[in-house]
Amino acid sequence: MKVLIVGGGGREHAIAVKCSESKLVDKLYAAPGNAGIAKLAECVDISVMDADKLVAFAKEKDIDLTIIGPDDPLVAGVADAFTAAGLRVFGPAKNAAIIEGSKAFSKDLMKKYNIPSAAYEVFDNADDALSYLETAKMPIVLKADGLALGKGVLICNNLEEAKAGVKTLMLDKQFGAAGDKIVIEEFMTGREVSVLCFCDGTHIKPMTSAQDHKRAKDGDKGLNTGGMGTFSPSPFYTEDIDKFCKEKIYQPTMDAMKAEGRDFTGILFCGLMLTEDGPKVLEYNARFGDPEAQVVLPRMKNDIIEVMEACIDGKLDEIDLQFEDNAAVCVILASDGYPEHYDKGFVISGLDTFDDKDGYYVFHAGTKLTDKGIVTNGGRVLGVTAKGEDLFKARANAYEATKWIDFENKYMRNDIGKAIDEQ
Repeated sequence: MKVLIVGGGGREHAIAVKCSESKLVDKLYAAPGNAGIAKLAECVDISVMDADKLVAFAKEKDIDLTIIGPDDPLVAGVADAFTAAGLRVFGPAKNAAIIEGSKAFSKDLMKKYNIPSAAYEVFDNADDALSYLETAKMPIVLKADGLALGKGVLICNNLEEAKAGVKTLMLDKQFGAAGDKIVIEEFMTGREVSVLCFCDGTHIKPMTSAQDHKRAKDGDKGLNTGGMGTFSPSPFYTEDIDKFCKEKIYQPTMDAMKAEGRDFTGILFCGLMLTEDGPKVLEYNARFGDPEAQVVLPRMKNDIIEVMEACIDGKLDEIDLQFEDNAAVCVILASDGYPEHYDKGFVISGLDTFDDKDGYYVFHAGTKLTDKGIVTNGGRVLGVTAKGEDLFKARANAYEATKWIDFENKYMRNDIGKAIDEQ
Protein backbone atom coordinates (compact mmCIF):
# COMPACT_ATOMS: atom_id res chain seq x y z
CA MET A 1 0.00 0.00 0.00
CA LYS A 2 0.93 3.62 -0.57
CA VAL A 3 -0.06 5.84 2.35
CA LEU A 4 -0.17 9.64 2.55
CA ILE A 5 -0.09 11.36 5.96
CA VAL A 6 -1.39 14.93 5.97
CA GLY A 7 0.31 17.07 8.61
CA GLY A 8 3.73 17.95 9.95
CA GLY A 9 3.72 17.81 13.75
CA GLY A 10 4.57 15.41 16.55
CA ARG A 11 1.21 13.65 16.17
CA GLU A 12 1.87 12.97 12.49
CA HIS A 13 5.39 11.74 13.28
CA ALA A 14 3.91 9.26 15.79
CA ILE A 15 1.40 8.14 13.15
CA ALA A 16 4.22 7.79 10.60
CA VAL A 17 6.25 5.61 12.96
CA LYS A 18 3.26 3.35 13.51
CA CYS A 19 2.50 3.20 9.77
CA SER A 20 6.15 2.33 9.02
CA GLU A 21 5.74 -0.73 11.27
CA SER A 22 2.72 -1.96 9.29
CA LYS A 23 3.21 -5.03 7.12
CA LEU A 24 0.74 -3.50 4.66
CA VAL A 25 2.69 -0.32 3.89
CA ASP A 26 5.17 -0.26 1.02
CA LYS A 27 5.58 3.50 0.62
CA LEU A 28 4.91 6.46 2.90
CA TYR A 29 4.36 10.08 1.86
CA ALA A 30 3.77 13.10 4.09
CA ALA A 31 2.43 16.56 3.30
CA PRO A 32 4.21 18.63 4.40
CA GLY A 33 5.93 16.38 6.97
CA ASN A 34 8.94 17.50 9.00
CA ALA A 35 12.61 16.65 9.50
CA GLY A 36 11.79 13.57 11.60
CA ILE A 37 9.04 12.26 9.35
CA ALA A 38 11.45 12.64 6.40
CA LYS A 39 13.42 9.66 7.75
CA LEU A 40 10.38 7.44 7.19
CA ALA A 41 8.46 9.09 4.36
CA GLU A 42 8.87 11.13 1.22
CA CYS A 43 7.81 14.65 2.19
CA VAL A 44 6.03 16.92 -0.27
CA ASP A 45 5.53 20.65 0.16
CA ILE A 46 1.74 20.83 0.10
CA SER A 47 -0.30 22.73 2.69
CA VAL A 48 -2.63 20.68 4.88
CA MET A 49 -5.43 23.07 3.83
CA ASP A 50 -4.90 22.74 0.07
CA ALA A 51 -7.50 20.07 -0.68
CA ASP A 52 -7.15 20.35 -4.47
CA LYS A 53 -3.38 19.82 -4.47
CA LEU A 54 -3.59 17.02 -1.90
CA VAL A 55 -6.21 15.17 -3.95
CA ALA A 56 -4.25 15.70 -7.16
CA PHE A 57 -1.09 14.35 -5.52
CA ALA A 58 -2.95 11.31 -4.16
CA LYS A 59 -4.27 10.56 -7.64
CA GLU A 60 -0.90 11.08 -9.29
CA LYS A 61 0.86 8.70 -6.88
CA ASP A 62 -1.98 6.16 -6.71
CA ILE A 63 -2.27 6.60 -2.94
CA ASP A 64 -4.29 3.79 -1.36
CA LEU A 65 -5.01 5.54 1.95
CA THR A 66 -4.72 9.13 3.17
CA ILE A 67 -4.60 9.86 6.91
CA ILE A 68 -5.47 13.42 7.92
CA GLY A 69 -3.78 14.39 11.18
CA PRO A 70 -4.64 17.98 12.20
CA ASP A 71 -7.98 19.54 13.11
CA ASP A 72 -8.00 22.48 10.67
CA PRO A 73 -8.21 20.45 7.43
CA LEU A 74 -10.81 18.11 8.92
CA VAL A 75 -13.05 20.98 10.02
CA ALA A 76 -12.51 22.62 6.62
CA GLY A 77 -13.70 19.50 4.76
CA VAL A 78 -10.47 18.14 3.26
CA ALA A 79 -11.63 14.57 3.98
CA ASP A 80 -14.80 15.30 1.97
CA ALA A 81 -12.67 16.30 -1.04
CA PHE A 82 -10.92 12.91 -0.96
CA THR A 83 -14.20 11.04 -0.62
CA ALA A 84 -15.73 13.03 -3.50
CA ALA A 85 -12.74 12.05 -5.64
CA GLY A 86 -13.29 8.36 -4.87
CA LEU A 87 -10.19 8.13 -2.66
CA ARG A 88 -9.96 6.31 0.66
CA VAL A 89 -9.37 8.67 3.56
CA PHE A 90 -9.15 8.25 7.34
CA GLY A 91 -10.66 11.19 9.18
CA PRO A 92 -14.18 12.51 9.77
CA ALA A 93 -16.16 14.43 7.17
CA LYS A 94 -16.72 18.15 7.70
CA ASN A 95 -20.23 17.67 9.09
CA ALA A 96 -18.82 15.29 11.75
CA ALA A 97 -15.61 17.22 12.51
CA ILE A 98 -17.85 20.05 13.74
CA ILE A 99 -17.83 18.18 17.06
CA GLU A 100 -14.42 19.81 17.51
CA GLY A 101 -14.91 22.78 15.21
CA SER A 102 -17.70 24.26 17.33
CA LYS A 103 -17.72 24.10 21.12
CA ALA A 104 -21.34 25.32 21.04
CA PHE A 105 -22.34 22.43 18.75
CA SER A 106 -20.69 19.82 20.97
CA LYS A 107 -22.23 21.25 24.16
CA ASP A 108 -25.69 21.34 22.57
CA LEU A 109 -25.21 17.74 21.38
CA MET A 110 -24.31 16.56 24.88
CA LYS A 111 -27.27 18.40 26.38
CA LYS A 112 -29.73 17.00 23.82
CA TYR A 113 -28.56 13.39 24.24
CA ASN A 114 -27.92 13.45 28.02
CA ILE A 115 -24.16 12.93 27.78
CA PRO A 116 -22.62 14.07 31.10
CA SER A 117 -20.85 17.41 30.87
CA ALA A 118 -20.61 20.78 32.63
CA ALA A 119 -23.52 23.25 32.68
CA TYR A 120 -23.04 26.05 30.14
CA GLU A 121 -24.41 29.00 28.18
CA VAL A 122 -23.52 30.17 24.65
CA PHE A 123 -23.03 33.84 23.69
CA ASP A 124 -22.41 35.63 20.39
CA ASN A 125 -22.64 39.09 21.93
CA ALA A 126 -20.02 40.41 24.37
CA ASP A 127 -22.48 42.58 26.31
CA ASP A 128 -24.77 39.62 26.94
CA ALA A 129 -21.81 37.53 28.10
CA LEU A 130 -20.64 40.26 30.47
CA SER A 131 -24.15 40.65 31.88
CA TYR A 132 -24.40 36.88 32.49
CA LEU A 133 -21.09 36.87 34.37
CA GLU A 134 -22.42 39.34 36.96
CA THR A 135 -24.45 36.57 38.62
CA ALA A 136 -22.37 33.53 37.61
CA LYS A 137 -20.54 31.36 40.15
CA MET A 138 -16.74 31.64 40.14
CA PRO A 139 -14.37 30.20 39.12
CA ILE A 140 -15.73 29.86 35.60
CA VAL A 141 -14.46 28.69 32.21
CA LEU A 142 -14.58 30.65 28.93
CA LYS A 143 -14.13 28.77 25.66
CA ALA A 144 -13.76 30.17 22.16
CA ASP A 145 -16.31 28.38 19.99
CA GLY A 146 -13.94 27.71 17.09
CA LEU A 147 -10.47 26.21 16.68
CA ALA A 148 -7.73 28.01 18.61
CA LEU A 149 -4.74 25.63 18.58
CA GLY A 150 -5.86 24.16 21.89
CA LYS A 151 -5.36 27.52 23.61
CA GLY A 152 -8.82 29.13 23.42
CA VAL A 153 -9.84 28.08 26.95
CA LEU A 154 -9.59 30.56 29.82
CA ILE A 155 -10.06 29.53 33.46
CA CYS A 156 -11.17 32.64 35.36
CA ASN A 157 -11.00 32.74 39.16
CA ASN A 158 -13.07 35.88 39.69
CA LEU A 159 -15.41 38.32 37.95
CA GLU A 160 -12.59 40.68 36.98
CA GLU A 161 -10.67 37.87 35.24
CA ALA A 162 -13.84 36.64 33.55
CA LYS A 163 -14.69 40.08 32.15
CA ALA A 164 -11.12 40.45 30.89
CA GLY A 165 -11.46 37.00 29.28
CA VAL A 166 -14.58 38.03 27.37
CA LYS A 167 -12.67 41.08 26.11
CA THR A 168 -9.72 38.90 25.06
CA LEU A 169 -11.88 36.41 23.17
CA MET A 170 -14.73 38.48 21.74
CA LEU A 171 -13.48 42.06 21.46
CA ASP A 172 -9.69 41.84 21.08
CA LYS A 173 -10.09 38.72 18.89
CA GLN A 174 -6.92 37.10 20.26
CA PHE A 175 -7.99 33.88 18.51
CA GLY A 176 -9.59 35.55 15.52
CA ALA A 177 -13.01 34.39 14.35
CA ALA A 178 -12.84 31.46 16.82
CA GLY A 179 -13.98 33.95 19.48
CA ASP A 180 -16.97 35.36 17.59
CA LYS A 181 -19.05 33.04 19.73
CA ILE A 182 -18.06 31.73 23.18
CA VAL A 183 -19.18 29.07 25.62
CA ILE A 184 -19.27 30.01 29.30
CA GLU A 185 -19.10 26.82 31.33
CA GLU A 186 -19.20 25.79 34.97
CA PHE A 187 -15.77 25.03 36.42
CA MET A 188 -15.33 21.32 37.14
CA THR A 189 -12.80 19.83 39.52
CA GLY A 190 -11.20 16.40 39.48
CA ARG A 191 -8.62 14.42 37.55
CA GLU A 192 -8.35 15.03 33.81
CA VAL A 193 -8.05 12.03 31.50
CA SER A 194 -7.84 11.80 27.72
CA VAL A 195 -9.22 8.78 25.86
CA LEU A 196 -8.73 8.43 22.10
CA CYS A 197 -11.26 6.24 20.30
CA PHE A 198 -11.35 4.59 16.88
CA CYS A 199 -14.77 5.05 15.23
CA ASP A 200 -16.46 3.63 12.11
CA GLY A 201 -19.68 5.64 12.22
CA THR A 202 -21.52 2.98 14.23
CA HIS A 203 -18.98 1.28 16.48
CA ILE A 204 -16.46 2.91 18.79
CA LYS A 205 -13.41 1.36 20.47
CA PRO A 206 -11.49 3.33 23.11
CA MET A 207 -7.71 3.10 23.24
CA THR A 208 -5.64 3.13 26.40
CA SER A 209 -5.98 6.25 28.56
CA ALA A 210 -3.57 9.17 28.78
CA GLN A 211 -3.18 12.48 30.60
CA ASP A 212 -1.89 15.70 29.06
CA HIS A 213 -0.23 18.68 30.77
CA LYS A 214 -1.41 21.90 29.11
CA ARG A 215 0.18 24.63 31.21
CA ALA A 216 3.59 25.94 30.22
CA LYS A 217 5.27 25.78 33.61
CA ASP A 218 5.81 23.30 36.44
CA GLY A 219 2.99 22.91 38.92
CA ASP A 220 0.41 23.58 36.17
CA LYS A 221 1.26 27.25 36.17
CA GLY A 222 1.72 29.61 33.26
CA LEU A 223 -0.19 29.93 30.01
CA ASN A 224 -2.10 27.20 28.20
CA THR A 225 -0.09 25.50 25.44
CA GLY A 226 -0.69 22.82 22.87
CA GLY A 227 0.59 20.34 25.46
CA MET A 228 3.90 20.08 27.37
CA GLY A 229 3.89 16.34 27.96
CA THR A 230 1.73 13.35 28.70
CA PHE A 231 1.66 9.90 30.23
CA SER A 232 -0.23 6.67 29.59
CA PRO A 233 -2.10 4.93 31.09
CA SER A 234 -3.80 7.11 33.69
CA PRO A 235 -3.86 5.28 37.04
CA PHE A 236 -7.06 7.19 37.82
CA TYR A 237 -8.97 5.72 34.87
CA THR A 238 -10.23 2.54 36.51
CA GLU A 239 -12.21 -0.38 35.07
CA ASP A 240 -15.39 1.00 36.65
CA ILE A 241 -14.81 4.41 35.06
CA ASP A 242 -14.08 2.76 31.71
CA LYS A 243 -17.36 0.81 31.93
CA PHE A 244 -19.31 3.99 32.78
CA CYS A 245 -17.72 5.93 29.92
CA LYS A 246 -18.45 3.19 27.38
CA GLU A 247 -22.11 3.11 28.41
CA LYS A 248 -22.75 6.81 29.08
CA ILE A 249 -20.27 8.72 26.91
CA TYR A 250 -18.50 6.89 24.07
CA GLN A 251 -21.31 4.90 22.45
CA PRO A 252 -23.96 7.56 23.17
CA THR A 253 -21.77 10.11 21.36
CA MET A 254 -21.53 7.84 18.31
CA ASP A 255 -25.28 7.24 18.40
CA ALA A 256 -25.98 10.96 18.81
CA MET A 257 -23.84 11.88 15.80
CA LYS A 258 -25.55 9.20 13.71
CA ALA A 259 -28.97 10.43 14.81
CA GLU A 260 -27.97 13.93 13.67
CA GLY A 261 -26.96 12.60 10.23
CA ARG A 262 -23.29 13.17 11.02
CA ASP A 263 -21.79 9.65 11.08
CA PHE A 264 -18.35 9.95 12.68
CA THR A 265 -15.53 7.92 11.12
CA GLY A 266 -11.99 8.47 12.36
CA ILE A 267 -10.57 9.35 15.78
CA LEU A 268 -12.81 10.78 18.50
CA PHE A 269 -10.78 12.31 21.32
CA CYS A 270 -12.72 12.47 24.59
CA GLY A 271 -11.29 14.85 27.15
CA LEU A 272 -12.78 13.80 30.49
CA MET A 273 -12.97 15.22 34.00
CA LEU A 274 -13.30 12.61 36.73
CA THR A 275 -15.56 14.59 39.10
CA GLU A 276 -17.09 13.57 42.43
CA ASP A 277 -20.33 13.06 40.49
CA GLY A 278 -18.68 10.76 37.96
CA PRO A 279 -16.86 11.28 34.64
CA LYS A 280 -17.96 14.25 32.52
CA VAL A 281 -16.88 15.41 29.07
CA LEU A 282 -14.58 18.43 29.03
CA GLU A 283 -14.22 18.53 25.26
CA TYR A 284 -14.25 16.48 22.08
CA ASN A 285 -11.59 16.53 19.37
CA ALA A 286 -11.94 15.00 15.93
CA ARG A 287 -8.41 13.60 15.66
CA PHE A 288 -5.49 12.12 17.59
CA GLY A 289 -4.38 14.31 20.49
CA ASP A 290 -0.93 15.83 20.40
CA PRO A 291 1.03 14.81 22.49
CA GLU A 292 -1.36 12.00 23.57
CA ALA A 293 -0.65 10.13 20.33
CA GLN A 294 3.03 10.03 21.26
CA VAL A 295 2.35 7.81 24.30
CA VAL A 296 -0.72 5.88 23.14
CA LEU A 297 0.45 4.73 19.69
CA PRO A 298 3.82 3.32 20.86
CA ARG A 299 1.86 1.06 23.25
CA MET A 300 -0.62 -0.18 20.61
CA LYS A 301 -0.10 -3.79 19.53
CA ASN A 302 -2.36 -3.66 16.45
CA ASP A 303 -1.35 -2.83 12.89
CA ILE A 304 -2.67 0.74 12.64
CA ILE A 305 -3.51 0.40 8.96
CA GLU A 306 -5.69 -2.65 9.60
CA VAL A 307 -7.60 -0.72 12.28
CA MET A 308 -8.04 2.37 10.08
CA GLU A 309 -9.20 0.27 7.13
CA ALA A 310 -11.76 -1.41 9.38
CA CYS A 311 -13.04 2.02 10.45
CA ILE A 312 -13.48 3.13 6.84
CA ASP A 313 -15.25 -0.12 5.95
CA GLY A 314 -17.59 -0.05 8.96
CA LYS A 315 -16.02 -3.21 10.40
CA LEU A 316 -14.39 -1.88 13.56
CA ASP A 317 -16.39 -4.41 15.61
CA GLU A 318 -14.22 -7.14 14.05
CA ILE A 319 -11.02 -5.64 15.48
CA ASP A 320 -9.59 -6.75 18.83
CA LEU A 321 -7.83 -3.58 19.94
CA GLN A 322 -4.86 -4.40 22.20
CA PHE A 323 -2.22 -2.42 24.09
CA GLU A 324 1.00 -3.43 25.81
CA ASP A 325 0.92 -3.99 29.57
CA ASN A 326 3.37 -1.19 30.31
CA ALA A 327 3.51 2.61 30.39
CA ALA A 328 4.86 5.52 28.40
CA VAL A 329 5.76 9.12 29.21
CA CYS A 330 6.35 11.96 26.74
CA VAL A 331 8.21 15.16 27.69
CA ILE A 332 7.99 18.06 25.25
CA LEU A 333 11.22 19.94 24.56
CA ALA A 334 10.12 23.47 23.73
CA SER A 335 11.70 26.79 22.84
CA ASP A 336 12.06 28.97 25.93
CA GLY A 337 9.36 31.64 25.79
CA TYR A 338 6.70 29.37 24.26
CA PRO A 339 3.74 29.87 23.90
CA GLU A 340 4.46 33.60 23.51
CA HIS A 341 7.74 34.84 22.02
CA TYR A 342 10.69 32.61 21.21
CA ASP A 343 13.59 32.37 18.78
CA LYS A 344 14.01 29.69 16.12
CA GLY A 345 16.81 28.32 13.97
CA PHE A 346 19.02 26.70 16.63
CA VAL A 347 20.87 23.51 15.66
CA ILE A 348 19.65 20.38 17.48
CA SER A 349 22.22 17.79 18.59
CA GLY A 350 21.81 14.27 19.93
CA LEU A 351 18.94 13.10 17.71
CA ASP A 352 20.92 10.08 16.45
CA THR A 353 21.15 8.74 20.02
CA PHE A 354 17.59 7.41 19.66
CA ASP A 355 18.29 5.32 16.55
CA ASP A 356 19.41 2.19 18.41
CA LYS A 357 17.40 2.61 21.61
CA ASP A 358 14.45 0.23 21.87
CA GLY A 359 11.48 1.73 23.70
CA TYR A 360 12.71 5.30 23.23
CA TYR A 361 11.34 7.76 20.66
CA VAL A 362 11.98 11.34 19.62
CA PHE A 363 9.00 12.80 17.75
CA HIS A 364 9.62 15.96 15.73
CA ALA A 365 7.09 18.78 16.05
CA GLY A 366 8.77 22.11 15.27
CA THR A 367 11.92 21.18 13.35
CA LYS A 368 13.41 21.99 9.95
CA LEU A 369 16.18 20.44 7.86
CA THR A 370 18.72 23.05 6.73
CA ASP A 371 22.32 23.22 5.46
CA LYS A 372 23.40 23.47 9.11
CA GLY A 373 21.47 20.33 10.01
CA ILE A 374 18.14 19.94 11.81
CA VAL A 375 17.17 23.19 13.56
CA THR A 376 14.36 24.38 15.81
CA ASN A 377 11.40 25.74 13.87
CA GLY A 378 8.57 26.16 16.38
CA GLY A 379 7.49 26.52 19.98
CA ARG A 380 7.11 22.83 20.67
CA VAL A 381 10.23 21.36 19.09
CA LEU A 382 10.43 17.66 20.03
CA GLY A 383 8.52 15.07 22.02
CA VAL A 384 10.80 12.68 23.90
CA THR A 385 8.92 9.47 24.71
CA ALA A 386 10.06 6.45 26.67
CA LYS A 387 8.33 3.26 27.69
CA GLY A 388 8.81 1.41 30.96
CA GLU A 389 7.32 -1.48 32.91
CA ASP A 390 5.28 1.05 34.91
CA LEU A 391 4.72 4.82 34.97
CA PHE A 392 7.54 5.45 37.45
CA LYS A 393 10.08 3.66 35.25
CA ALA A 394 8.74 5.24 32.05
CA ARG A 395 8.97 8.69 33.61
CA ALA A 396 12.54 8.12 34.75
CA ASN A 397 13.46 6.82 31.29
CA ALA A 398 11.85 9.78 29.51
CA TYR A 399 13.64 12.37 31.63
CA GLU A 400 16.94 10.54 31.19
CA ALA A 401 16.38 10.62 27.42
CA THR A 402 15.78 14.39 27.43
CA LYS A 403 19.46 14.74 28.41
CA TRP A 404 20.50 13.22 25.08
CA ILE A 405 19.10 16.20 23.16
CA ASP A 406 20.53 19.70 23.20
CA PHE A 407 19.75 23.02 21.52
CA GLU A 408 19.97 26.65 22.53
CA ASN A 409 16.92 27.90 24.52
CA LYS A 410 15.77 24.30 25.24
CA TYR A 411 12.94 24.33 27.79
CA MET A 412 10.79 21.64 29.37
CA ARG A 413 8.55 21.02 32.33
CA ASN A 414 10.16 18.86 35.00
CA ASP A 415 6.98 17.44 36.51
CA ILE A 416 5.31 15.53 33.67
CA GLY A 417 3.56 12.57 35.26
CA LYS A 418 4.10 13.93 38.78
CA ALA A 419 0.44 13.11 39.51
CA ILE A 420 1.35 9.43 39.52
CA ASP A 421 3.38 10.02 42.69
CA GLU A 422 0.18 11.06 44.44
CA GLN A 423 -1.81 7.95 43.58
